Amino acid sequence: MENSLQKYIDRAEIEQRVKAMAQNIAADYREETPVMVGVLKGAVVFMADLIRKVEIPVELDFIAVSSYGASTSTSGIVRILKDLDQNIEGREVIIVEDIIDTGLTLQYLKETLYQRKPKGLRLAALLDKPERRQVNIEADYVGLNIPDKFVVGYGLDFNEKHRNLPDIYLME
Repeated sequence: MENSLQKYIDRAEIEQRVKAMAQNIAADYREETPVMVGVLKGAVVFMADLIRKVEIPVELDFIAVSSYGASTSTSGIVRILKDLDQNIEGREVIIVEDIIDTGLTLQYLKETLYQRKPKGLRLAALLDKPERRQVNIEADYVGLNIPDKFVVGYGLDFNEKHRNLPDIYLME
């Protein structure tokens, strides 16, 4: 049975927010070349747009973690499925995530990356659901705060579906 989708955030608003985030990142890292670490798979679309708008040199890497499975709520158990390809010791690192929900995945990721001794570690998230937070974690760069609704599109998925939609939709 297909879930019904209702357009929630259109691509023009997404583009505007991504551009503003890119300008803030560029201003903060004028003297650095940060490593932007995309959290696979959800952050790919957002990260691709973000790096095209950041007007400073950046390096890219990716990490894949799993905490959802085929459910709409996190399991709370996080596993690294694909690790970084490069050494981040002494480097400025920006974790790029599609959405912050409970914060459990990002807390695990930040703790794991901090052990690798980066010079600095910040977090950029397109969407943030602060009311769902189970741990104390905040993004340094946030596109939009949203209520506790399940969203898909623009890289966000439900059971690997809907990532390709150019807008963000509420899923009933």
